[in-house]
Amino acid sequence: MSKKNPELDLTITRVIKAPRAAVWRAWTDPARFEKWWVPEPALCKVVAMDLRPGGAFTTQISEDGAAFGAHINGCFLAVDEGKRIVFTNALVDGWRPAAQPFMTAIITLADHPEGTEYMSYVMHKDRADRDMHAEMGFYDGWGTVMGQLAKLVEASQ
Repeated sequence: MSKKNPELDLTITRVIKAPRAAVWRAWTDPARFEKWWVPEPALCKVVAMDLRPGGAFTTQISEDGAAFGAHINGCFLAVDEGKRIVFTNALVDGWRPAAQPFMTAIITLADHPEGTEYMSYVMHKDRADRDMHAEMGFYDGWGTVMGQLAKLVEASQ
């Protein structure tokens, strides 16, 4: 991982009271993933989730019952079984450059005495993009979906 840069990066962490394997399944099973990836009451649809470096990662969102529209169109950079997922919207399926790159996210899962420490570390190319992401509600939005993920996996324990 590149050196953390608070001028360009945003980070949010939560302890989820469930085993790391359960959190991993919620991230890697499209049916489970759709249940938590966007803040309720919006709905998520996984269009592509090819969990390998260079594999497509495409989701759509439906808000207020509207038709599904673009949400994430990117690719996976790294998938370390049970531990880490790295994705970006700077590239799309097959490493093709994206039209409007914005961020790279590193999701890490680590054992914790109470379950799993879940961290989202999101890097941006410049301060303007970082600030825009923060103003768009990074902490509220990513925090909300972390809560939804926790609720999903903790309920199955």
